[in-house]
Amino acid sequence: MTDLSLVASHPEVSGHLAARGSQRARLVEGMIQAVAEKGYAAATVADAVRAARVSRGTFYAQFASKEECFLEAYKYGIDVIVERIRAAIRAEDGDWIARLRTGLRAYLETLAGEPRFARTHLFEVHMAGPRAGAARDAALRAFADRYKSSFRAALKERPELRMPTDDALFILSAGVDQLVCARVRAGHLDLLPDLTDELTRTAVAFLEGAAAITPPTHEGGS
Repeated sequence: MTDLSLVASHPEVSGHLAARGSQRARLVEGMIQAVAEKGYAAATVADAVRAARVSRGTFYAQFASKEECFLEAYKYGIDVIVERIRAAIRAEDGDWIARLRTGLRAYLETLAGEPRFARTHLFEVHMAGPRAGAARDAALRAFADRYKSSFRAALKERPELRMPTDDALFILSAGVDQLVCARVRAGHLDLLPDLTDELTRTAVAFLEGAAAITPPTHEGGS
């Protein structure tokens, strides 16, 4: 297979694409290719099989359905994005804001450089049913955990701050993706890295705002 997608970078895929018995790896890559080209609703098992260059029987020996194959491919792609963010942050020697900015830029650059998976992650996953919706939520939680890691470092430097709740971090993660979706719909996928500074300012303000609001107290058991 040539011109591979982000999914092909996952260790469960990259190490098997050229090997004998690589049908499963080829099929998850083929599914992403098919979905990126036609959209989830229109893409078929036949399309994935054609892209993977295997038989339809081979597909059903590996996966029970198009949905199952798609969900595995989607998870692999998210794993790759999260690892790229983590690696970028580890390599950054600056303060917590610099590390936060680096993580955001890694996310935006990955999507900008991987248009097929960007379409899958931002749009097509919503077309794939409830299990895909749950996978999308899990992805947003994974990105929220990256914010939590950066904010944890901030609390060491600025103990007056307060960690936002997990739900608040989910809101931040989802909000970032909504802006990214809007830019991609407008045809500006290649310009996503230009959002880095704005999103960094927003995330910093989000953390500082959490510290400015005192949570309500409940007295007398009310």
